[in-house]
Amino acid sequence: MLVKINGSAVYGVEAIPIIIEVNWMPSGKDPMIVGLPDNAVKESWQRVESTIKTNGYEMPRTKVVVNLAPADIKKSGAAFDLPIAIGLLAATEQLKNSTALADYVIMGELSLDGALRTVKGALPIAIQARKQGFKGLIVPKVNAREAGMVNNLHVYGVEHIQEVTDFFENGEQGLTPVVVNTRDEFFDSQYAFDIDFSDVKGQENIKRALEIAAAGGHNALLIGPPGAGKTMLAKRLPTILPPLTLPEALETTKIHSVAGKLPENATLISKRPFRSPHHTISDVALVGGGSTPQPGEISLAHNGVLFLDELPEFKRSVLEVMRQPIEERKVTISRARIAVDFPASFMLMASMNPCPCGFHNHPERACTCPPGAVQKYLNKISGPLLDRIDLHVEVTPVPFNELSSERSEKTSAAIREAVIRAREIQLARFEGTPGIYCNAQMSSKQLKEICVIDNIGQALLKKAMEKLGLSARAYDRILKVSRTIADLEGAATIRPEFLAEAIQYRSLDRENWAG
Repeated sequence: MLVKINGSAVYGVEAIPIIIEVNWMPSGKDPMIVGLPDNAVKESWQRVESTIKTNGYEMPRTKVVVNLAPADIKKSGAAFDLPIAIGLLAATEQLKNSTALADYVIMGELSLDGALRTVKGALPIAIQARKQGFKGLIVPKVNAREAGMVNNLHVYGVEHIQEVTDFFENGEQGLTPVVVNTRDEFFDSQYAFDIDFSDVKGQENIKRALEIAAAGGHNALLIGPPGAGKTMLAKRLPTILPPLTLPEALETTKIHSVAGKLPENATLISKRPFRSPHHTISDVALVGGGSTPQPGEISLAHNGVLFLDELPEFKRSVLEVMRQPIEERKVTISRARIAVDFPASFMLMASMNPCPCGFHNHPERACTCPPGAVQKYLNKISGPLLDRIDLHVEVTPVPFNELSSERSEKTSAAIREAVIRAREIQLARFEGTPGIYCNAQMSSKQLKEICVIDNIGQALLKKAMEKLGLSARAYDRILKVSRTIADLEGAATIRPEFLAEAIQYRSLDRENWAG
């Protein structure tokens, strides 16, 4: 008897339908799994055999063929265990009333006793199942809430294969679909942060720079001596970013689901991601890839923040591969048989010491680096990468009288309100322009139309570039940042004082900075 079970496989952040065909032959002995399975899929036979025997069923004594169609796409992972086992039971007529199998997508990894383990990509699998018009989806219980966010689809979470067989033998009775109140859970936890900008004493200029970065979606670099608070400030950036919208949360959750980064029984990711990889990270781990393409850190930071602490310590090749994704806000991983796109729209936040010893330009301590060491240290970061960082902010140590002050500091909530107002102005400005939501994403053509400055502003910008030694590449960045400052102030035009503030955020473009 030939039986077909509906399954799914994840490629990139999308799922594609897979049909698991199971048939047994009257002759032969050795089982065969065909359809480009990887080793994890091939090994599923041992798990399926142990599960069937442990639960009182019989393995056929003749040859069994399992085909994963379409056969020209590579299948990977252990999530095909459950559909193969159910298909085998139905093909050998040990599963009664198997006609309802056609209405469901079934996925899950089996342990040797038939218990189910978590699978990756339950959310995109559920979205694909609904798109194809299936009645329901059966997945491990730990993935059920994640998949249950998809409406108009019955999602059943099971802990053991016996629950699945009982469900079909009892006329689709015995299991209750998972119900997830997405909106309540999502909105209730959006602002639940353990850290706050009010924890940071002093550093008003740095807080202002991060407010501008958050308001315009600008990349930022913090430069300062060790212990000045660079990491502390960067970690609080997500607390002032606008909350995720439901479509953004869904897209972010899909990426983390595919990567297997969602905790058990998770639903939507409600807070913007903050990823902080160590400087020993490889190119593939940062950008994504592998024989079966998986998302990297830049995709896991999608709709959030990628924080690179001690930027010059990262390998140059690792930093250079980010240049294209920063511009295009996606990364394409190409292999011989398949090419997948992973979203990568993130804010880059980086920090660094000004020199190897860390005390160049320190107001009190002398730099002990030999001549030329400062410039050599800064040269570890290429000009094209610096070109993509809008704000260069110098962080100085906080004086003792500010550290010990009892003065209440501005909270993240207050800063976030101003950021949200500025973002709303930008959303209205770019309405009708797909893929552009904030000032940092403006094209050169839009820059000329939107960032118009008067004669006084032109003169100020020209003088600044000549006197301070600012590079030509800083010109566009200054205009974008000044437009964001104007949005924060609710101004329709870019005034000279906004340009002046934007100019001061280009520290590393000054020719004499390392001197």
